[in-house]
Amino acid sequence: MISTSVSSSLDQAELAQAQQVIGKISRSFEHKVVGQQRLRETLLISLMTGGHVLLESVPGLAKTTAAQTLAESVSALFHRIQCTPDLLPSDIVGTQIYDAAQGTFVTQLGPVHANIVLLDEINRSSAKTQSAMLEAMQERQTTIGGHVHHLPQPFMVMATQNPIEQEGTYQLPEAQMDRFMLKDVLDYPSPVEEAEVIRRIDSGVFLAGATPAPVADLAAIRALQESVKKVYLDPALINYIVGLVYVTRHAAQYIDPALARLIEFGASPRASIAFTQASRALALLQGRDHVIPEDIKALADRVLRHRIIMGFEAVAENVGVEKVIAAIVDSVQTP
Repeated sequence: MISTSVSSSLDQAELAQAQQVIGKISRSFEHKVVGQQRLRETLLISLMTGGHVLLESVPGLAKTTAAQTLAESVSALFHRIQCTPDLLPSDIVGTQIYDAAQGTFVTQLGPVHANIVLLDEINRSSAKTQSAMLEAMQERQTTIGGHVHHLPQPFMVMATQNPIEQEGTYQLPEAQMDRFMLKDVLDYPSPVEEAEVIRRIDSGVFLAGATPAPVADLAAIRALQESVKKVYLDPALINYIVGLVYVTRHAAQYIDPALARLIEFGASPRASIAFTQASRALALLQGRDHVIPEDIKALADRVLRHRIIMGFEAVAENVGVEKVIAAIVDSVQTP
């Protein structure tokens, strides 16, 4: 579990250095990815905190391009795993292959051994394969043939799922989704942004060899992760975070009973940890050395939407989890 402790305060030199690195990565990201500002923010928060992100959207909204572009901008090793029903755990974590010439087994590491891993359409893989991947995400290591292999640092998983297809899919268990720090839902680009995508394709931005040079390295990302830990989080805001998560578990006492009855289970303590880490990263992204309540509110949907378990009545009444989250945020007094 990621530590939320702060070793020391963030000085102005570190803040300026962090802003410089973040600015370079953002500009490199925008070179290929049009719009999708919240996606950029979500990916940067995940990278800066060592967390993982789950993205839900229809195909064609630049999820793969975004992950690959982010990896290229920071000299990170990037692997993409296309999930299918016949994908085996060994296809992800690796396996041992017999070398007839040497008469021994040789370990072949799987594609999860990378800095940034895109797990495309995770809901198409079987429960056993999903479990192997989620274990690697949590433990940050794999075991092959009795030997432990640590994953590289930094390490981040971006998993995607397609909400419009149900045939041949295996829904992620609610308890397993809790392992993702953030869940974001992407929408279609505006007409202006879509026209800009076409112009960039015509200009050759996406051709092989047109990739800009990396603007940072992995050491800079590790330094960013250390800077995030030093962002000041006032005790009153910690109580605010805990209060928000508490209300998800006891909603009937705080929000409209008609909404509260739609909640089957509230968020786990992982939500509080995610709020703590992500709000510090968001503050740093915005050039501050301290968290403000607006940072926490801006993250509420992304932290809670996959942790609040809605009942079948919510589906029947067409009430989205975001409406419940908004009511929860409104019910807790802002410090």
